[in-house]
Amino acid sequence: MRARLNLATNPLVSNRRFTVSASIIGTVAVVVMFVLAWHAYESRRGDTEFRARQADLLAEINALQAHRDDLATYFNRPETVKRRELAGYLNSLIEQRSFPWTKVFMDLERTLPEGVHVVSIEPRLVGDQVQLSLTVAAMNEETEYKFVRALEGSPEFSQLQVLSDTRPSGPQAGSGQVELRLTAWYSTI
Repeated sequence: MRARLNLATNPLVSNRRFTVSASIIGTVAVVVMFVLAWHAYESRRGDTEFRARQADLLAEINALQAHRDDLATYFNRPETVKRRELAGYLNSLIEQRSFPWTKVFMDLERTLPEGVHVVSIEPRLVGDQVQLSLTVAAMNEETEYKFVRALEGSPEFSQLQVLSDTRPSGPQAGSGQVELRLTAWYSTI
């Protein structure tokens, strides 16, 4: 028979549990260190790309501002300003020529009651709409009232606004004639 004798001065202690847990913790720590290092690398690379893109955008902004300044100096030269004013004047003439005068007079003829006549018409193009400034003379207040009601009921005229309503003074005061200034939006459709 064999007897196991322990000749050691200290009892046998097993460190296996400590070694296994230390190895696991060390392995996890190394993996975490690699993950953090990879994250730092990616973050640094992303910052570098961001800085490069930002530098490109700033260069593009500076180029566009320089181009805008060149255009501003070109358009502020006296000869260019004269050309712009001439172009604006010619465009306004073209707009006046393209205004449907015949249609306006036909619509007014249909709208005007007897005893009212148009003294002046001033069309003004505001955006895509036409604003008419009208001055009309009416024989009396009743025909003036009929005219305003007829304009309000007309589909061609909208947003009617009376600017002034004057009666002649002096020797014509007894005639009863009334002059009316108003603005209205005119539908060219």
